[in-house]
Amino acid sequence: MRVAFLTHEPFYPPSGGGSAEAVYLVEEFVRRGHEVHLFCPEFADSSSVAARFGITLHPFTRWAMGRYTARRNLKYLLYPSALAALVRRTVCAAQRQYGADWRFDMLVAQHTISAVAAGRLRRRLGVPVVLNYLDFLTGFMETWPAVFTRSGLVPALNRFELNLPRRYDVEGVMTVSQPLADRLAATGYPRERLRAIQYGYDATLFSPGEKPPGGPPVVVMHGSFDQHHLGRIAREAVMQVVRRRPEVVFRFVGQVTEGLQRFATDVRTVLPQAQLELTGFVPYAEVARQLQGASVGIVPYEESRGTHCAFVAKAVEYLGCGLPVVSTPLENLQAYFRGEPALRFSGFDGESFGAAILEWLACPTEERARAGRQASQRVAAELDWRIIARNAVDFVESRRRESRG
Repeated sequence: MRVAFLTHEPFYPPSGGGSAEAVYLVEEFVRRGHEVHLFCPEFADSSSVAARFGITLHPFTRWAMGRYTARRNLKYLLYPSALAALVRRTVCAAQRQYGADWRFDMLVAQHTISAVAAGRLRRRLGVPVVLNYLDFLTGFMETWPAVFTRSGLVPALNRFELNLPRRYDVEGVMTVSQPLADRLAATGYPRERLRAIQYGYDATLFSPGEKPPGGPPVVVMHGSFDQHHLGRIAREAVMQVVRRRPEVVFRFVGQVTEGLQRFATDVRTVLPQAQLELTGFVPYAEVARQLQGASVGIVPYEESRGTHCAFVAKAVEYLGCGLPVVSTPLENLQAYFRGEPALRFSGFDGESFGAAILEWLACPTEERARAGRQASQRVAAELDWRIIARNAVDFVESRRRESRG
């Protein structure tokens, strides 16, 4: 197949989250002999990266795009139309050079933002489309400030996002979780065109490491630290642990966003003795080193449809590194990891979350390590990116065959 691969995030180096998956999907397409044309925002050293991956790159250059760029949300709104125009120009140029029969055989879109562009292109180009829903993006907005959530805009955006596959009648949808697939099916989209591929991690990077001898316990969290990552639950839990175990270090691995800075200020205002370590941005390939020396990993997400539909990357990566985990009771994590000894669920409150952290810290080191090693073996066997990518490309190929039939 000649595949157009669309994403709103710079392809390389991956910054974590959904951007990490794109690399492994593209590698699997190329490994199978497919011709991949990548449409994404411009990134450094792009020509050599494209040559190394064996792909044709069509960079988006009209404005800077990325997880931490200024006026990000406005750019996200404008990007689908601009991306679709870039794909159309590319097709027209190729047809002038190679003949009118030149076309893409499949469009694959990462995330909802690129899904809008792919849906429009399906109508214009007559090319089958598979969407990859790596999260329920607008579902996270339910935890935003009340002045925004009470406007009525959030439910409208939720409906728009969930109805995209049906609106454009796309050939297939991959989802990060079964709960998200169920919500898409509830809109009337055919369930046989849905495939929950879950979310993966790189088992060659995220593996158990040697804990440094001595030193204080370290509770770690990594991510992009957006609005929904650090709220009341995280704040109250951290304060509870600091009051009981002031020697514990809380390490936050990732860009120091406005939300993370505000969180740290709030905690330090009440408890100046709190040991909060803010690392700043760490490339995806180096995150594991920040995790391997920790004692416990945390997922203190507030409740929303977005978080319930997520297959939280950080939970998988913590387990891959052999860390026990504390998480709020997110629907998909509870379903997938039911009975997993290394993952404990709190309620949606800071008190029970803090208590669960303290329980793990009170466990003998060897007991924590044993549970962590077993969990690491499980996720390596089930969720390594190579496994996820093979399942995903199998699905895309099957949808192509079905569309031709």
